[in-house]
Amino acid sequence: MRELLDRLGEPDGTGDPGRVHEEGRVARESVELAREQVAALACVAPRRVVFTSGATEAANTAVASFGPGSAIFCAPVEHSCVREASARTGRLVEVGVLPDGAIDLESLGSLLGRSAGRAPVLVNCQWANHEVATVQPVEAVAELCSKAGADLHVDAAAAFGHVPTDFGSLDAEYASVSAHKMGGPAGVGALILGRGVRLQPLLVGGSEERARRAGAENLLGIVGFGAAAAELLEEGRLAAESVVAAGWRSALVEIACAVEGISLLGPVDIDRSLPHIACLSIEGVLGEAVLLSLDRAGIAVHSGSACSSEILEPSPVLEAMGVDPDSSLRLSVGWSTTEEDVVAFARVFASAVAALRELGAAGPTPSG
Repeated sequence: MRELLDRLGEPDGTGDPGRVHEEGRVARESVELAREQVAALACVAPRRVVFTSGATEAANTAVASFGPGSAIFCAPVEHSCVREASARTGRLVEVGVLPDGAIDLESLGSLLGRSAGRAPVLVNCQWANHEVATVQPVEAVAELCSKAGADLHVDAAAAFGHVPTDFGSLDAEYASVSAHKMGGPAGVGALILGRGVRLQPLLVGGSEERARRAGAENLLGIVGFGAAAAELLEEGRLAAESVVAAGWRSALVEIACAVEGISLLGPVDIDRSLPHIACLSIEGVLGEAVLLSLDRAGIAVHSGSACSSEILEPSPVLEAMGVDPDSSLRLSVGWSTTEEDVVAFARVFASAVAALRELGAAGPTPSG
């Protein structure tokens, strides 16, 4: 991104890829290189990548391609941008969820069978869950959709750049991804289209992105997105980062679960989980209270409780799994996580939980 600023000679990187002057040509070349880099990480042709302001816009665009008479399938574990866009766009059909957060394939198949031929159908399915890390059976979902003549949108924001995501071999019409979830800049993402899909633009009034998304391109953000994708495309880099992340995650889970009354939510098998996210159930203490204790020690975590949400509602993901959101704590690691971070967590976590239980921060103790 800094290199592009130097080439453009602009303090804010406002080169317009739609212009034919030198600055415009540099901007266009930079955008198309980034498109190739993101496409390579997604295993698709560059023309199938449409840059957006993030995965939220990408998901909304995919869902909004369907009219009011459509049947939009959505499980309660989907991200709020997918659930709310689905509820606003068409007739919402709720898909069942298993206790580990995985979509219930039997429920989906039965619902698709009853909806076949009645109206256009879009099925939403995450690649993996953003709170409990459950990797969804996307290939099986795609097969069910294909047999039923339904379109498929895959929200891969939590997975892209952390595990292999081969959209080229996945029979899906839409996939939404985000830059900042994988170490790129905030404010940029992409909608990846299936072969032959003609997109109904959400934003109109311009010819940008081959008339598929109007508005001036976020030039610096797109270049940063491409750069992050390019680093992960280096030989063995994605796999190596996944192994390191899984090691940090396992260490954190082992430290936490050594404390009485704490258990891991979602799949226990790491092969069915994202390598960088872990969600804990903490018996006898509000997750919010633990969050604040860790925050005072310089450790940032998240809770599914209503108090930790800007909309003041508990996590629908955890509620769908039959888990108390108020007792949850989500941990995540990334490319910048260090051994010192894990040591700091180990030094603080057990004593924080013990102190809160002694104070009776919320509810009964494990023995009570």
